[in-house]
Amino acid sequence: MRAHRSHTLRRGRWSEPGRIYHLTLVTRDRLPCFGEWTAASAVARALADPRAWADSRLLCWVLMPDHWHGVLQLGEAETLSRNVGRAKAHASRAWRPADGGKLWQPGFHDRALRAEEDLLAVARYVVANPIRAGLSRGYGAWPYWDAVWIHGDADPAA
Repeated sequence: MRAHRSHTLRRGRWSEPGRIYHLTLVTRDRLPCFGEWTAASAVARALADPRAWADSRLLCWVLMPDHWHGVLQLGEAETLSRNVGRAKAHASRAWRPADGGKLWQPGFHDRALRAEEDLLAVARYVVANPIRAGLSRGYGAWPYWDAVWIHGDADPAA
């Protein structure tokens, strides 16, 4: 097993309130913890819960068998690391591990979107993950995803 170097992920990380970030959380040892309905639906609900993100706003997300992608607009109250830590803890409490082990690898990957980037293109990329992975033929066929644009709440600046 390779040693995780989550401290290198933190180097140079800057939390800018209002900034939009593309996030990736990976399961411990890339185990397919979300390969069955019970675990996947519990974790999807937990990560979609606004309480998991404090005053930040989850714009879209997709849960894959061994990882999660999301697009988050960071709020004013807390850093990006603090938000992700809370969300991972929230999801871990909803998950019922058979071996009592940890759900997530330490750390997370983030990429701040530049102002000129097309937010909808990034969101489409995120939610199309199951299609590219061959897990789904279309957006509606994959049960573990959501986006604010579906609900008519499309203004990320709101």
